[in-house]
Amino acid sequence: MLDAIDLALLRTLQADPDLSIQELAARIHLSHTPCWRRLKQLESSGVIRGRAVLLDAAELGLPITVFAEVKLRRHDEETLSQLEEAVEKRPEIVECFSMSGDRDYIFRIVMASVERYEQFLKKTLLHLPGVASINSSFALKCVKLTTSLPI
Repeated sequence: MLDAIDLALLRTLQADPDLSIQELAARIHLSHTPCWRRLKQLESSGVIRGRAVLLDAAELGLPITVFAEVKLRRHDEETLSQLEEAVEKRPEIVECFSMSGDRDYIFRIVMASVERYEQFLKKTLLHLPGVASINSSFALKCVKLTTSLPI
């Protein structure tokens, strides 16, 4: 169960993840040691899953964002596990969600060009375990992209 101090710690860390323990503790009005203990508890319990540096894909030569809706031929446990393992190995697939509804999965993929995506689709995506069909949509513009949760 998270209390108000835990939530303040998480909000502060989301807004400024580079804070030292000392700076974080000062912002949430705790001393160093209790702040450190709470942070370690949030990490060990899985509330804090990790920390990351956010990169600008376009600035790194990956301006194309594709949302690929995947439909599977089979829905047995082995096929699902094999697909998910294969997806984990593909760095171009930056997000993957198992879905309800008409499609089984949705991938967010970053690419250097539409042509590169076409090659990736033909040579990789269509050969993933159990894939029956893929419907691809290209993002025109990113309006909002955040890792901050509304806590």
